[in-house]
Amino acid sequence: MSKPLLNESRVWRGHWWPPGEQDVAMPGTLTYRPDKGLTLELIGGWDTKVWEEVRPGVFETSDSEDSRRWPVLHGLAENREITLLDCLPTHTASRNFGPPDEQTIHVLTVLSGIHVDTADQALFTECHVAVEDLTMWSQSSVISGSLRTKEGRRNGTGYIVTEPVEDPSTIVNGVVTSLVHEHTLPHVENTRGGSVGRMRETRFVRFQPSEPWSLQIAQEHAKMVQDLLSLALNRPCGLLWTRLRMPPEERDYPEGYPIRDREIDLYAQQIVPAEPSAKAVRNRHALFTCEHLPFEEVWPRWCEVREQCLRAADMILGLRYAPARFIEGRLLTATGAAEVLHRALGKVSPPIPADEFSAMRRTLLEHTPDKYRTWVRQKLRNEVTLKDRLRDLAKLPDSEAMGHLVPDVECWATVTTQARNDLTHEGHTRRQSIDEVIVAVKVTSAVVVMNLLEALGVPSERQREIIRDHPELCHTAQQAHDYLASKPSPREPV
Repeated sequence: MSKPLLNESRVWRGHWWPPGEQDVAMPGTLTYRPDKGLTLELIGGWDTKVWEEVRPGVFETSDSEDSRRWPVLHGLAENREITLLDCLPTHTASRNFGPPDEQTIHVLTVLSGIHVDTADQALFTECHVAVEDLTMWSQSSVISGSLRTKEGRRNGTGYIVTEPVEDPSTIVNGVVTSLVHEHTLPHVENTRGGSVGRMRETRFVRFQPSEPWSLQIAQEHAKMVQDLLSLALNRPCGLLWTRLRMPPEERDYPEGYPIRDREIDLYAQQIVPAEPSAKAVRNRHALFTCEHLPFEEVWPRWCEVREQCLRAADMILGLRYAPARFIEGRLLTATGAAEVLHRALGKVSPPIPADEFSAMRRTLLEHTPDKYRTWVRQKLRNEVTLKDRLRDLAKLPDSEAMGHLVPDVECWATVTTQARNDLTHEGHTRRQSIDEVIVAVKVTSAVVVMNLLEALGVPSERQREIIRDHPELCHTAQQAHDYLASKPSPREPV
């Protein structure tokens, strides 16, 4: 069965109704557009107002926003059950105070192939997720080919073959997670204009939990795959498709009838548009692949790192998924990610030992006038400064790699801290040029990424290769030398 590519628009024409109210089903069209999400356009519609009896025999409508949405709607289109989740009417038209003539409803999520009554039902026994460049990142393929030569020159012959490869698998928290491949058999298509030979391979991650999942858990794991690829390839990677599975319907089947699990396709608006037909990322543009960290090793580590550093990872990857339009926003996000990551890693003790700080705080408060005591109590904090956190983050990954990326740690930490503080307190970076701020943001983001790679266990040799050979990080390191390194003072003339 073909996969529901999320970069392609879809249209379902059918009938739609609230759960348990099929007698009020309305004809309409459900449309999915990758850039706009899901919209249901009904011929007719349902009253969005809630009537309340304010006194005996007298009713008034409520303007509560909660009355203008449906958590779940059901539909039947193309002889397939469809569930619509988080439905909000955006347009309702009627004449002469009668029932709606037409209605437009914005839908957040669609499950094609099932009717569910609530979004939190634990139904799904498998979840399959495909993300851009997953095949390249896996560094393994069933397809191989070669051109033959004779006396050092191509002789017009060659071959393409398929050879089975083992799908790596690992178990994390009772969930069997596998990097699965699918491929078509060799096929020759003869046309009036000639012949074309075709083979296609794709990779996806398959989750097989020990207990059925809800939709939310499945979506969280799909996001984990997307985030891992976006970090590893240093670019936003879009979801290609997500497919869920559940046991077959409980009904009588004819003897010998092939019984298969039910397949449910998941549709939702994507922040990152997928381009499955675009050329794959080149190896040198990837920070790491399964060649550097095998899938069965990197996935358990990613689960641990993401749980420990979720907020920092979300913030730094957010700069790729939905980059801020202004450098000020990028500065606050990058420094915020660095601070949150350092706090999550827990690598530094407070500046003053806790017992000494408590004694000092108590003594200061005893000698503080009553009217200032609250202010002093709020200001006394035994916290590591942003500057200290940046210094420390620069020490954690491979020292040689970080020496190239941040040649002058003190200068970078000072410029970045001053820029963040000035922006926060005064609304502009008065002590740094725009070029210095841009480079500070790029270097800080790179330092956060390198610390995530270190936490994942990316080898030191690979970290050095990244800073030396990766086009973007190599350029960032060069800019750090130009803008964030102390210049020697010119000599006084003799």
